[in-house]
Amino acid sequence: MAASTIIVTGASSGIGLAIAERFASLGCRVISVARRRCPVDIVDSLLMDLARPDAVPALLDELRPKLGAAPGVIHLVHNAAALPHDSATELDHNVLERTLRLNVVTPALLNAALIPHMAKGSSIVFVGSTLSEKGVPRRLSYVTAKHAMLGLMRSTVQDLWGRGINCLCVAPGFVDTGMLRPVLDADPMFEREVVDMVSYGRLIEPEEIAEIVEFATRAPALNGALVNANLGQRQN
Repeated sequence: MAASTIIVTGASSGIGLAIAERFASLGCRVISVARRRCPVDIVDSLLMDLARPDAVPALLDELRPKLGAAPGVIHLVHNAAALPHDSATELDHNVLERTLRLNVVTPALLNAALIPHMAKGSSIVFVGSTLSEKGVPRRLSYVTAKHAMLGLMRSTVQDLWGRGINCLCVAPGFVDTGMLRPVLDADPMFEREVVDMVSYGRLIEPEEIAEIVEFATRAPALNGALVNANLGQRQN
């Protein structure tokens, strides 16, 4: 693992930060791509808003020189996300487009650019959500994007047939991050409902998802899998 390069989007906080910390602790070279700097000093931070239409070309100008001429083992983790509040009757097309670009368009373009640099043993991990498979009210853009991300993963698996690149989606449930926390703090009753939906009666820690992602990068048997990581969430 020490010879691997790990590229994590959205690694400035939450799940992405936990992923960056875990791989860095294993001696890997970690590159963060986010709007803010990753607070882990040994992580190489590339500052970029991945929802920008020109994000990938601008990013590649900085990223390609760091990868070298020959293909190497690269683990690309698509983690960057946003959680807008919208619905079928209260929809801003700019929000929907930005969310789809962040979760689907940019990952697809980044894959296309980096796959030629990825040797056998590399991986692409999409960080999806429980909402990659189900819908909830007032999260239309997020639910739509996470469903599309799952389709992107499955299509990518087919297109990478025979290359030895492991591609899968890890789908967390309710994780105690800076993205979810404001939603819960604004409505204590909703937080209680969320906890009651989980078999273990608690939120997931970002480090737990990071452990799963790190394992997934070295588990080719998971190629094409949707890995639900939700502490046993109630189905309803």
